[in-house]
Amino acid sequence: MCGRYSLNQTSDDLSTAFQLSGVPPLVPRYNIAPSQPVVTVIATPEQPPHVDFCLWGLIPSWAKDPVIGNRLINARAETVAEKPSFRAAFKRRRCLILADGFYEWEAIVGRKAKQPHYIFLKDHQPFAFAGLWEHWSDPVSGGELQTCIILTTAPNALMEPIHSRMPVILPSEDYAAWLDSNYYNPQHLQSLLRPYDAEEMDHYPVSTLVNNPQNDSPDCMVPREKSSSASEG
Repeated sequence: MCGRYSLNQTSDDLSTAFQLSGVPPLVPRYNIAPSQPVVTVIATPEQPPHVDFCLWGLIPSWAKDPVIGNRLINARAETVAEKPSFRAAFKRRRCLILADGFYEWEAIVGRKAKQPHYIFLKDHQPFAFAGLWEHWSDPVSGGELQTCIILTTAPNALMEPIHSRMPVILPSEDYAAWLDSNYYNPQHLQSLLRPYDAEEMDHYPVSTLVNNPQNDSPDCMVPREKSSSASEG
């Protein structure tokens, strides 16, 4: 699964990487957690691709209670077209979720606590997770929420020793098809949800600071050998 990630990029960085205009100033984030607002790219029939903000944790449009979003932070790419919670969004509401690294926890034999790792692209460029988004209206209060979910797939060679799943990272050439709300070829879209090239990625262990979502500082990303003497809260 993917339960934490980072986005420490300027508006200009993201404008260039994703060919966007009107990217607002962003606060650097080092430990983004579920239920928090996240930076997405969305396209609709009325609007070309643009930056928007969604709460991480999908609430299907038919849900009676928004609490369901607490459980729906990841969706398996292999079954996303079939599951009632995701199939409508897979057809018409696909998005990019912007990041520049993510965390995963490795279970180590003989150790009770799992070891967190920070995973990123070797060129340190921002990238996009394949995501889905939904618009939910509270049937009681009439309040509205825009939410999203990250798709996961089988691990590549770099991720396999760490975890049995990894988030889908889309190559830039796949952005247009993924964002096109008028396009739906399930076989083609499913083929985009593959493990990213391991040769273009790298990782290192970090401290357990990242375990607490209240810790959102560059210290979360420091290699463990450089931070082992620091307090791990």
